[in-house]
Amino acid sequence: MAAVCCVLLLGAPAVATAAAPPAADARVQQHEQRGRGTLVSAEKLYTLATPQAVSTELGAAGFDDDTVRHGVVAYRLIYRTVDAYGQPTTASGLFVLPLTSEGRLRTVSFAHGTGSHKDDSPSMQRARFVSAPVIAHAAAGAAAVAPDYLGMGKGPGLHPWMDIDSETTASLDMLRAARAFAPRTGHVLEREVMVTGFSQGASAALGLGRALQAGEDRWFGLGALAPVSGAYDFGGAELPALLAGRLEPKSSVLYAAYTLVAFNRLHHLYDSPGEVFRAPYDSTVEALFDGAHTGEQLMRGTPGALDELLTEHGRTLLAQPTGPLAEALRATDAVCTDWTPRAPVRLYMARGDEQAVTDNTEHCRTALLRNGVDVPVVDLGDVDYHGSRHLGSNVAATSSIVRWFGELRRR
Repeated sequence: MAAVCCVLLLGAPAVATAAAPPAADARVQQHEQRGRGTLVSAEKLYTLATPQAVSTELGAAGFDDDTVRHGVVAYRLIYRTVDAYGQPTTASGLFVLPLTSEGRLRTVSFAHGTGSHKDDSPSMQRARFVSAPVIAHAAAGAAAVAPDYLGMGKGPGLHPWMDIDSETTASLDMLRAARAFAPRTGHVLEREVMVTGFSQGASAALGLGRALQAGEDRWFGLGALAPVSGAYDFGGAELPALLAGRLEPKSSVLYAAYTLVAFNRLHHLYDSPGEVFRAPYDSTVEALFDGAHTGEQLMRGTPGALDELLTEHGRTLLAQPTGPLAEALRATDAVCTDWTPRAPVRLYMARGDEQAVTDNTEHCRTALLRNGVDVPVVDLGDVDYHGSRHLGSNVAATSSIVRWFGELRRR
């Protein structure tokens, strides 16, 4: 989830590693055999040499500067990972470091919200909505890592939207690439990763946290989790709210279209677009999600109401998922239900969110409580970013999360 409707938006000494937990050995060996996380290239993108320069850029993006202590330098990393079918591919991401003499840095991973164009990703934008949180964490003294996801940024192919497994592998392998590159800058990344993410990235953050806690990397572990405004119960809360008209209408149209197109690519929900999309959109809507169309083009190329977009079968498919879609949604919605975090967790949300209904957050909290973890929910209040509370929650949460992660490291 996120800003699809509104923002459309190498040679140093090796660091000693610790042995992985026995349960993770097979997964660790598998990633090593495939070269996952191997750094392909690193490109310096920009330097904000002073705290004042960082403050200016964050302010221009609409973000607070109250946690800025350092200038930063930003890199685009391209690295080896696997696609949604487990086959070798490459992906890109943003790696931002503070300009500090401190050699050992806490590690923060930020997962961004929804975009349609490949450029709607952190390594492709400078101090904009999707990259400002990464810069903010680095300016507070952290090594900030942000995957672009598969098919976004410089990655080949199409983006498998809301596919938690591939978001997790892309995020984990981006951390590995960042760790490999960091010594070239005079830094070493701490083992505990502070994980956060917004909207689509909130679910991705939980997926990464689950993998880190399970020992799927020999070095990194989970330090804390702070997801923001996620669609954690995509099948049980988000889609019903969308179909009931509880979301902003254009957001409903775009998310319904993205769901059917993206999930069909992986799970084969329909044989022909005409089964789920009304004319004339049945012949145009799939192409809008090819990574080359902008948010503005998406807005112009889709109708203003769900009934103009969906056939009766398309609506029924989303309202009463069966078969491959039901199975895929169970996997997507398991980020809060099938594990028990042992690290500190906070769930951030904004009451009145017009894109990710807050039932998602409540359902996630309830599921975690059922698993024995009482997670606090932080209501960010009446927030706004260009008329959106959903987008405003990312802005408002950023400073709060930067401060919380800093407090946890000092304990």
